Amino acid sequence: MALVALTALVGCATHSQQDQISQANLARDQFYQYPQTQPFFDNAYGYAVFPSVGKGGFWVGGAYGKGVVYRQGQPVSAAELKQVSVGLTFGGQAFSEIVFFEDQAAYDRFMKGQVELGAQASATALTEGASAQAGTAGTSASASNRQSKAYYVNGLTVFTHAKGGLMVEAALAGQQFSPANW
Repeated sequence: MALVALTALVGCATHSQQDQISQANLARDQFYQYPQTQPFFDNAYGYAVFPSVGKGGFWVGGAYGKGVVYRQGQPVSAAELKQVSVGLTFGGQAFSEIVFFEDQAAYDRFMKGQVELGAQASATALTEGASAQAGTAGTSASASNRQSKAYYVNGLTVFTHAKGGLMVEAALAGQQFSPANW
């Protein structure tokens, strides 16, 4: 009986892992369609894809998403994104995010849970929106279906794609990433 229960749990975990990878692959393919991201896909040591990040707040906000870390185009680990913000924060939104690692050192920092991004400001209304991030660990910018030119900062660069929602934010925020179990 215990063996049957264990087999069922492993099957659920594998199914969940496959779903997570499948969702991340779809988001990765969407990011790949942008000419601005293609050089990063071609040259990055690896990347982490968060297919759906939910974000909301009323003065104090937060965000959370699960993703997949890739190296040489292959999934190697699950990952989590957590964010807390304080300031002018009203509403909610959903977005996809991809973090590119320039080299092994940036990848290793991410895999050890030592990557944080901060100093964020964004505004999103339904599927039309804009957001920008600048911090000690990287930068990103997006506007609806177009991303501005991005560069590596401390071995990282981040792109976001607004999926929907209504949010106005001018707050101090910090995103923290960590590897997770499948």
